[in-house]
Amino acid sequence: MRQILIDLARARLYQKRGPGALHISLEEASPALEEPRVDLLALDEALSALARIDPRKAKVVELRFFAGLSVEETADVLGVSPETVMRDWKFAKGNRKNKYY
Repeated sequence: MRQILIDLARARLYQKRGPGALHISLEEASPALEEPRVDLLALDEALSALARIDPRKAKVVELRFFAGLSVEETADVLGVSPETVMRDWKFAKGNRKNKYY
């Protein structure tokens, strides 16, 4: 799922800046101007960096964000406690000052 979303984000960027750009009026453009709330390419880069440092924390993010699993479901999949999942999740979300998290 992660790779599919990353490929779609790359395709969207290519279409946005590619040679076959579509010209539309401002009235038509207003909904199209809205960018996705999540920069999937940046997320992929950050997740890859996190995986090099702590693979379990990266897996927690993948399962929660991309697969939509709950804390309990993620804990079951990884064979850890829900508290461990929450610590990993908070760490991955909360360390925004660092370029990679």
